[in-house]
Amino acid sequence: QVQLVESGGGLVQAGDSLRLSCAASGRTFSTYAMGWFRRAPGKEREFVGVVTRSGGNAYYADSEKGRFTISRDNAKNTLYLQMNSLKPEDTAVYYCAASRYSTIHYSGNWYDYWGQGTQVTVSS
Repeated sequence: QVQLVESGGGLVQAGDSLRLSCAASGRTFSTYAMGWFRRAPGKEREFVGVVTRSGGNAYYADSEKGRFTISRDNAKNTLYLQMNSLKPEDTAVYYCAASRYSTIHYSGNWYDYWGQGTQVTVSS
């Protein structure tokens, strides 16, 4: 079992940067691929990005490429999402999630554990 707690959300202006964190409980953090997802008001949940178990590789949704960076510190059981050049359309609740599967997945259906989410609001 893994418990995930996101933090770092807030209200920022367009063009600003924000870093989200996701703290994981347990000793098995490094055995999970870790993803970030978001849900904007009135929209479906969407994939933001995912990082491999070791942190050696990360994959992103097209709209986030070049602006967002996912990293992890397995020694600290923590996942990060660095968001730069934020846009109003990035406004959403952001969730971290853990996947036990060895293959990288972009669909939330392949993730076993989810955090409660942290709100990010970008004003224009």
